[in-house]
Formats: sequence, C-alpha cells, structure tokens
Amino acid sequence: MMAKCSLQSIDIPLLKSLDGLCHLAETRRFKAWFLDQFGVLHDGKQPYPGSISTLEKIATTSAKMVIISNSTRRASTTMEKMKSLGFDTSLFTGAITSGELTHQYLQRRDDAWFAALERSCIHMTWSDRGAISLEGLDLQVVENVEEVEFILAHGTEALGLPSGEACPTSLEDLEKILALCTAKKIPMIVANPDYVTVKARALRVMPGTLASEYEKLGGEVRWMGKPDKIIYESAMSTVGVDASDSVAVGDFFYHDIKGANVAGIQSVFTTGGIHANELGLSGFGEVADLSSVQTLSSKYDAYPSYVLPAFIMVKSYQGMHDQILVPTV
Repeated sequence: MMAKCSLQSIDIPLLKSLDGLCHLAETRRFKAWFLDQFGVLHDGKQPYPGSISTLEKIATTSAKMVIISNSTRRASTTMEKMKSLGFDTSLFTGAITSGELTHQYLQRRDDAWFAALERSCIHMTWSDRGAISLEGLDLQVVENVEEVEFILAHGTEALGLPSGEACPTSLEDLEKILALCTAKKIPMIVANPDYVTVKARALRVMPGTLASEYEKLGGEVRWMGKPDKIIYESAMSTVGVDASDSVAVGDFFYHDIKGANVAGIQSVFTTGGIHANELGLSGFGEVADLSSVQTLSSKYDAYPSYVLPAFIMVKSYQGMHDQILVPTV
C-alpha cells in the first residue's frame, strides 16, 4: 500500500521519482497501462526517443496497454496515426478518445442528457488539421445561432458547414458565437477537453479552452474526456481490470493526473510534455526540480504516484527516491 501523509485533512500520496519505467514494468505491478499520446508517446510529428522500445518492454510483461486521449479523432484514426509514426499498433489493446466517446454517445442516445438533445448544431471544428466527419450521427449543421439547439466543439479553427466542409474561423469569432449562444442557454459538448496540446514542442489552443470560457459565461458544458472519469472507466471496461490494477501515464496535471486521481488509479507524470517550459526544461529527458513539480501539483490539485523525465525504459533505477508532496498553503 502506498504511504500517505495527511495535511489539513487532505491525503497526499508519497511521490516516487523515477529515472525510467524499468522498475514498474519488471515488477508486473499493473495489469493495464493507460497511455496519453501527445506529450508522452509523440509530439504530433514524431515519436519521442525511447517511447517505441518502452512500449515493447511493457508488452513483454503481458500488461495490456490502451491509448486514452482527449483527441477529437475517432479511435481508428488515432491508431492509423500511431502506425504512420512508426508505432506497432498490435502492442495496444485499443484506443479510447474523447472524440470516439462523443460519437458513440451521440449515436446511441442511451444517456439521458444526450437523449434530450435535438439534431440541430453549430459545429466548431478544424481547418488545416482536417474537419471532423459527423457521418452516421443524423445531425443538421447550421450557421445561424437562431436555429441552433446545441454546440459541438471538435476544434478551434473553423466552423462546419452544412455541406460537411469547414470555413476557417478565428478564435475571436468563435468566442462571439459562444456569447450569443449563452444568451439562448444552448448546451455545449466538448469532444476534446484539452486546453492546449503539444505540437513539435509548441502549444496549440484546443477546444477545452473554448468550453472553459463558455462555462465562465454561464453556459452548460458536457465534457467528454479527461479529467472526467468517463474515459478511464471505459478503458478499464475495455481490458477487464479494476482501478487497483491500473496506472495512467500523462504529461498534463489537470487532465491526465487529476483524471487518474478522480478515477482512483495510480499515475505517472512525465515532465517533458505540456509543462516542460513551466518546469524550466529545455531539452528532452532533462530532470525537473521536484520542488517545481510540487508547486504545479499543488496548483492543479493533482497528485501523481510517480514522476519521471519521459516515457523511457532504463536498466538502472537505483536513483529512485521518495519525497513527500506537500500542498502549498
């Protein structure tokens, strides 16, 4: 059982600092690994050094690996992307994305909230990254706020047209549309809760930013991904394990680590992703100062079980040590 300390009635897990995942893999402690992709396995353009061999090593332990991602893309598209980047997709049991969950919930309508939705929507999507298809959902995409019954946010670059094409639209103009929708109390589905994502070490604004702004305006938002436990529960169901046998690996405190906390599973925080600049890191594999990790952990109220520089497998892990993570008061 993981040691804990108590401060002001808050249980904070002991943070274990690792230089790689060799120890966790060889102990076969976890039957299932739930892996974020952007910022952990790759940067959107190429795999991170060591990520492919690390996956291969974990696979030898008979543990099941599932990609869980706040991607707007369907699961099949995600696996195709991984394959194109050089990953052996046979190593994964599958992929669960926020986009896949959104599509399934809109298609099945067996959830009370989704069952109450009508068919007319404003579709916020991508332009240069490729618009998201709504095929099979029987939705009517509209451009006029007066006709809209809900907002579907897949992207932050464009507005979907009834033809299925996308019209490039600025963030400012999307925010103006949201302001008009707020006045009409139009509900919003965010198919990618991420605020930003890593793309070749740069950060790009994601739909979660729009959804957060909409909530601040008083709008109702249904978040379809991390940190909501919906995606973790789906992953556990997919591989037939419970929380005690699962571990999640991610690079974002608010989505990955906080989501794992909510789902009751252990987590590994990789420092070289979204928070790299905040942690003062300039190169891949640099070791972050644990006091800086502590500060961010307290800021987001998200507490990882382990922290390491990157998703790497090393033979030596004798540098592992414990540090009590104390929240900033």
